[in-house]
Amino acid sequence: MTDAYIWTIIIVLGIGTYLIRLSFLGLIGGRDLPEWVLRHLRYTAVAVLPGLVAPLVLWPDATGGEVDPARLAAALVTFGVGMATRNAILAILAGGATLYALLWMLAGY
Repeated sequence: MTDAYIWTIIIVLGIGTYLIRLSFLGLIGGRDLPEWVLRHLRYTAVAVLPGLVAPLVLWPDATGGEVDPARLAAALVTFGVGMATRNAILAILAGGATLYALLWMLAGY
């Protein structure tokens, strides 16, 4: 690929991102959104977060893309604690502690 081709892709993607944001912020930013739109927007973070985390749990770079029992267990503990307590900070701390404890134990220390 040439430098011009790469820069063309970067510029086109930048313009596309700008237009997507303009559609919400610039064109309808000063108006009240309908209740059904607001209700659906509430779930955006909940929908995006699993999409970001799932590849890191199922195909982690640290193991060369192989499934790792420590990461799977940490994800399950995080999910379980989050569902049981409804506390995101506690769920993250429990998952992190589980990950590091299992990595330490599985490494043979």
